Amino acid sequence: MDRPPAAKEILLIALGGNALIRKGEAGTIEEQFANLRLPVRQIAELLDDYRVIITYGNGPQVGNLLLQQDCCDAVPKLPLEILVAQTQGQIGYMIESTLDSELMLRGRRRDIVSLLSYVVVDRDDPAFARPGKPIGPAYSGEKAATLPFPTIATPKGHRRVVASPRPQTIVEKREIRKLIDQDFVVICCGGGGIPVTREGRTFHGIDAVVDKDLASARLGEEIGVDLFLIATDVDGAYLNFGRDDAELLRTLSVAEAREYLRAGHFGEGSMGPKIEAATEFAGRGGRKTIITSIAAISRAVKGEAGTVVSSEPL
Repeated sequence: MDRPPAAKEILLIALGGNALIRKGEAGTIEEQFANLRLPVRQIAELLDDYRVIITYGNGPQVGNLLLQQDCCDAVPKLPLEILVAQTQGQIGYMIESTLDSELMLRGRRRDIVSLLSYVVVDRDDPAFARPGKPIGPAYSGEKAATLPFPTIATPKGHRRVVASPRPQTIVEKREIRKLIDQDFVVICCGGGGIPVTREGRTFHGIDAVVDKDLASARLGEEIGVDLFLIATDVDGAYLNFGRDDAELLRTLSVAEAREYLRAGHFGEGSMGPKIEAATEFAGRGGRKTIITSIAAISRAVKGEAGTVVSSEPL
């Protein structure tokens, strides 16, 4: 039986892009719904004991929309902020409906809400002077030279690059806290949130993307989350990842994690941002972060899997 909401800790689960589209898949809607069942089954099990917030990545989905825009000149092109908003609605619906279906199979009911979420960024963030986040489809060198936006050479070809500024605050944090206190399951901050800047009392969308895990860490700090779990496609944080002497780190203090990060043990485009988000959350308020695989969410919450990052050595 569920405990009263006030007796439950708040658990924030940040789902990586592989929760919907796995390596080697085409990314059909059928595949995405099927893939969601694995994390959602585990989330349903955790609802008796936790108030749950779900955040999620949207990289492949935004990339698909950008590719669709490239293939059609019959309708006006949409800015990145709108594409992020579209995918927030798309993926929020998919997570919410899959969780609702899972709960019905269990004879359970729970109030669930999906929120379009803004995240405020600083227009003077250094990231805007050095755009470095690849998004969207790959182009040939010849095609890239004709495009109206900057590109970077990647193993897949030339790709558009945009700024990835640091999140300052989540605009809907008060609403999310009110909902979670009423034991709603809240699905929010998709793709790191819709990036906006403040101008007086108003917000303006900006051409950028915000790291989903950093935005989730900021949300967790702002609303007082007790446990932050980052679900990805590996078992946890490794030293020497991909080598014969790879070592899974089961526990890390914030200081140790930051030292390994500075030493270059975690890839800039893979585990690095997750460790950074983990240390930002765990380093403020004495809470902890767990980095684990999509398949091990339940076990990681129980302390049986993943890498735990805490403010103090465990």
